[in-house]
Amino acid sequence: MRDLVGKAAFITGGASGIGLAMGRAFAAAGMRVMLGDIEAAALEAAVVALRADGADVRGVLCDVESAGSMVEAAQAAIAAFGRVHIVCNNAGVAGGSGITAISTETWRWVIDVNLMGVVHGVAAFLPHMRGHGEGGHFVNTASMAGLNSGLGFSPYSASKFAVVNMSEGLAAELAPLGIGVSVLCPGFVRTRIWDAQRNRPARYGAAQPPSAVLAGLAAQGAAGLDPDGVAAHVVAAVRDGRLYVFTYTGPDWRAEVQERLDGILAAMDAADSALERGDHEIP
Repeated sequence: MRDLVGKAAFITGGASGIGLAMGRAFAAAGMRVMLGDIEAAALEAAVVALRADGADVRGVLCDVESAGSMVEAAQAAIAAFGRVHIVCNNAGVAGGSGITAISTETWRWVIDVNLMGVVHGVAAFLPHMRGHGEGGHFVNTASMAGLNSGLGFSPYSASKFAVVNMSEGLAAELAPLGIGVSVLCPGFVRTRIWDAQRNRPARYGAAQPPSAVLAGLAAQGAAGLDPDGVAAHVVAAVRDGRLYVFTYTGPDWRAEVQERLDGILAAMDAADSALERGDHEIP
């Protein structure tokens, strides 16, 4: 989607971090923007800030865990702009990980936001996008944690692996319809995701203390990338129609991804060799 001027974008998690930066970047590209977020005060402040820069921006309260809330937010965006062309399913949370204290409530919360929030966003906007026939683009925020297992037994990594896979499948199905898909896999970014427990609904139980791994990553995130730089990568990827959007990955993350792929291919080679030797029968 090369021409963004005059088109409209909807962004979840739009009141801060990467979401707010994407709103700023799309507005600078001439788009009208609807920010969706669960935090009312932060959302109002974000809208005021972008309008002060001359942007045509609105805000709507939105809980991505709820399919109904996403439908209502989509209706608000369509009512405001007529047609929506870019949808950024960006809202995300970081929950506990590791094997010491497994909380199924935390797993449900992280999956409901990070994974089902993307599903709800696609379901709410895809019929509209197909209906107006002008093409469009979905941007789904995953993570480098969706490509390696450095966080261990983690609901965050599990959710982001799922978002990567889902985006790949979605891209293949939507390409013939003129609708693009990008999956954003940033490294450490200066956002408040590590403080996401502030928005944890009571139905998911008490907040779980972060694991040692997550606590260490929070410190690295504080020194991470500027969200505006990440947003610039996103805008470029939408214009170029690129599926994968990476920021700085670093040699360690590249090596982890390579090690994982090498392990998978080695296991497949071992299975093929066993079949050739007749060690196993093909069912």
